[in-house]
Amino acid sequence: MSIDAIRYVRLGYVGLNVTNMEASVNFYETLVGLKMDARPASGVAYLRCSDRHHDIALYEHEVPGVKRIGWEMESPEALDAIEAHLTSIGIACAPVSDAETQALRIGRAFRMTEPTTGATFEFYSEMAAAPEAYHPTHTQIARLGHVVLSSPDREATEAFLMDHMNFRVSDRIQGIVTFMRCFPNPFHHSLGVGSAGKPGLNHVNFMVTEMGDIGKATNRMKKADVPIVYGIGKHPPSESVFLYFLDPDGMTIEYSYGMEEFPESNPRQPREMPASLESIDYWDGVPDPRMGKVGALEPLGDTAKS
Repeated sequence: MSIDAIRYVRLGYVGLNVTNMEASVNFYETLVGLKMDARPASGVAYLRCSDRHHDIALYEHEVPGVKRIGWEMESPEALDAIEAHLTSIGIACAPVSDAETQALRIGRAFRMTEPTTGATFEFYSEMAAAPEAYHPTHTQIARLGHVVLSSPDREATEAFLMDHMNFRVSDRIQGIVTFMRCFPNPFHHSLGVGSAGKPGLNHVNFMVTEMGDIGKATNRMKKADVPIVYGIGKHPPSESVFLYFLDPDGMTIEYSYGMEEFPESNPRQPREMPASLESIDYWDGVPDPRMGKVGALEPLGDTAKS
């Protein structure tokens, strides 16, 4: 079955498990700069950096990490196409209940387990608008940018995303990470796949609109005693200026400014960059060992097992 009809708008949202809802809400609101329209209810907090209902959903859980990753499809037909394709290759697609789609403010949706990492992916084609426009506070956040996951078999994860989800490779750092975009979204990567001994979260990224946001964030995090684990630096693959820091559970969050964009037709070929720090940071920075170490991937459960 052709995967050409599987087309995305963007990385839709990320559901994160946090151990202390109050501390995490305070962090993501006051330090990251997200907006929450209503106080957390039923152990879930919805925060946004856009005019959509949410970009981040926080769930209180004893183990910090990724609950699920939501992908916004280009149309209901694109949603049907990926569900049909996944079903045809034996991947169980679990429908999201009406009660939960109402809470998430999304239309018809389904979830599946990405078979090489165990991450839960959700697919939908529409999300309701927020009650009012998003107005940035201290940081001009442009969008939820990307997620990087760790995989014990990076090549298998890359192959599944390309062959069965219609993702495209932008660049690779040999043996370390593959940068992929959810086609035809133009940004250099919507999802990164890093090599690691076990699956997990490496980091969640927010793209900002001004270089000054990176500098101001550095000082803001230092004043708040938030650990900065990498940066300020500049990534050669995407040309993004970056800053990585830790949330209250130790999960890694990134701000980045600037990113290469790809045309839908006739994009350049992926580059194979050498496995070296010079391929990660033009400015010779070295990441703190705490970077990318916290964040389990919550399994979907028996309903989505093949």
